[in-house]
Amino acid sequence: MVRKQLIMDRALELFANQGFEATSVQQITEYSGISKGAFYLTFKSKDELIIALIDHFMEAITSDIDYIVKTTNDEELLYSFYYTHFHSFQKHSDFGKVFIKEETHFLNEDLLVKIHYYNALIDNSIITMLERLYGDEITHTKYDLMHCVKSFMRMYSELFLFNSIPLDLDLDLLAHSLVEKTNLLAKHTSIPFITKELIQVSNQTMDEGVTREQLLELLEQKINEMDEPIIKDSLILLKQQLLNPNLSPAIVNGLLENIQKHAHCKWLSYLLRNYFQI
Repeated sequence: MVRKQLIMDRALELFANQGFEATSVQQITEYSGISKGAFYLTFKSKDELIIALIDHFMEAITSDIDYIVKTTNDEELLYSFYYTHFHSFQKHSDFGKVFIKEETHFLNEDLLVKIHYYNALIDNSIITMLERLYGDEITHTKYDLMHCVKSFMRMYSELFLFNSIPLDLDLDLLAHSLVEKTNLLAKHTSIPFITKELIQVSNQTMDEGVTREQLLELLEQKINEMDEPIIKDSLILLKQQLLNPNLSPAIVNGLLENIQKHAHCKWLSYLLRNYFQI
C-alpha cells in the first residue's frame, strides 16, 4: 500500500472514533506503524492530512455524480443519481460523519475555497441533469430546484449519520422516494428565489480547470502508484493520448471506464472526461 494511502486510511479510523482535534500526529504514526519523519515527508501537518481526506471524500462523490449524469439514460437518470450519491456516501460514511460534525473547527479560508469549488462542480452536474430531464419546464426555477436536490442529499445523509438509522436500510426505496419528491417540485414550483445571476456571483472564483501539463503530471503519478495491470495500462494509453491524440472517442471512453472503477483513479477519470469532453 502506498504510504500516503496508508496514513489516510489509518488516520480516518482514528478521526472517526476520536474526532480531529483529539487525534495527534503521534497517535496517527503509531497506528500506521511509521515514524514521525515518514509522516512529515508525506504531509506537512495534521491540517494538510485533513485537507487531503476532504479532497478524497469530495472527489469520490463529485466524480461518481458526474459519471452518472454523463452516462445514464434519461429514464433511469434521477433514480441512479440519488442511489449513487447515497451508495457513495455509504462507502465514505466514517469521514462524512466526522467531517459534518466537526467542519466548523476547520473553516479557514483555504478550506472554504476548496469546499466551494467542489460544491460548484456538483451544482453544474445537477443543473445539467435537471435541464436534460425537465427542459423548458424549469427554465425559471432550475436553480431553486438544484438547491432542493442538494438539500435532499445532505438532509437524508445527516438523518442516517446522526439518528442511528442504518445507511443500508433501503437505498432503493430512498432513491425512488426522492425521485417522486423531485418530480413534484419540478412540476409545481413556480416562484423561484435563487437566480442564475446569484449562482454566477457565488461561483465567480471557481477554477477554470486543469491544464494538459497538470493532467500529465497526475497521470505519471498514478502510473507509478498502480499495480493492477489493466489500470496501469489504461493510464499509460491515456497519457499517450494526451501527448499524441490518435485514439477514437470510443476507445478513450473505454479506458476512462477502466480507471473509473478504481477508487483512487475516480477523480483523474473525472478530470480527463471533462478534458476530452466525453
